Amino acid sequence: MQPRICISDPELAKQILSNKFGFYVKPSSRPSVQTLVGNKGLVLISGLDWVKHRRIINPAFSLDKLKVMVKRMTACTISKLDEWKNQVVAAEDHCHSIEMNGEFKELTADIIAHTAFGSSYAQGLEVFEAQQELQKYCAATHTDIFIPGSQYLPTPLNLQIWKLDKKVKTSLKSIIESRLNSKATGSSCEVDDLLGLMLEASESDGKPKLNVSEIIEECKTFFFAGHETSSNLLTWTVFLLSLHPEWQEKLRQEVLKECGMGIPDADMLTKLKLVNMVLLEALRLYGPVIELFRQATRDMKLGDVMIPKGTCISIPLVKIHRRKEYWGEDVNKFNPMRFINGISKAAKHPNALLAFSLGPRACIGQNFAMLEAKSVIVLILQRFSFCLSPEYKHAPVELLTLHPQHGLPIIVKPLHL
Repeated sequence: MQPRICISDPELAKQILSNKFGFYVKPSSRPSVQTLVGNKGLVLISGLDWVKHRRIINPAFSLDKLKVMVKRMTACTISKLDEWKNQVVAAEDHCHSIEMNGEFKELTADIIAHTAFGSSYAQGLEVFEAQQELQKYCAATHTDIFIPGSQYLPTPLNLQIWKLDKKVKTSLKSIIESRLNSKATGSSCEVDDLLGLMLEASESDGKPKLNVSEIIEECKTFFFAGHETSSNLLTWTVFLLSLHPEWQEKLRQEVLKECGMGIPDADMLTKLKLVNMVLLEALRLYGPVIELFRQATRDMKLGDVMIPKGTCISIPLVKIHRRKEYWGEDVNKFNPMRFINGISKAAKHPNALLAFSLGPRACIGQNFAMLEAKSVIVLILQRFSFCLSPEYKHAPVELLTLHPQHGLPIIVKPLHL
């Protein structure tokens, strides 16, 4: 059996995650996870392949590119909030319970379809629906004991996974080839969506650096990683603001001061210090990823601990984020003010918040996720007040990421009819 060790000291975690020499690599994932996330995507690949992909994709997440994407984020959000308002207005007392976890999944799917594929977003949504279905089957295998080779057996579960994966790949290939054909014939071609930016970056000097298969895998990675983290960050942030109406009002006043009732742009969003603090506290208390894994490639000494080659190292984020010795006696309380002076001074260790990891393999999409979350929260606060429904049952559960097991029913009330 593979030796395992748990590291919950943020200093040791920093040494592991910051290592640039390949001493601690990502262990191989289960085949079902590879199918879902993209086995050749940035999250799972390593070595020189990872360096190549990161170099090509990194420019797509520069702040200049993200500023353009904010317009699409807000347009998608306003459309969703108009649906909420229609539902609320139709209710007798102008109050209506909405299941937020499902709504945010739909919204973030719409946002990613627009930001990833631009005018091809309708096809992007089809891909997304197939991948969501795929995630259910992959999650079903997550707690099973894995028998090597079993992924090749034509079991009912595997047959469904293969069928959905084929659908995802075929749809993505169609979108990519259509974009390439438009470019080859000289037709106008978008370059401000993720796909356009990847194609542009991968064809510098006239020589493609990513083939179609690799781009498909990167799209799968972006779909899963971006959708899951963003929808759950929004879900838990609204949950916490529902429990703490005083913070809901503080944020609303900040939003009205910096943005008024207008549609926020990237420059406005950077000024929202309280909103940023609340999102960081939500990531600390209910981060979408609850554990990171690495594997030692040689015998290593980490602090006073000897780690044999091949050892699987677990870094339990949920434990680090709730340790009293770093965060204080109020560690389990919602207190965004701990981030008043930034992340590095929020706890007794500057790296005690690891929601987006750190080091060379830190989440490439963290700025995208934070801008998206800020955009959505701002537009909600401008239009609605909200509180927790009595029907809510608190049961966070890990299904690859941290979800509310029974959903998040929230009672919303429009501020302006």
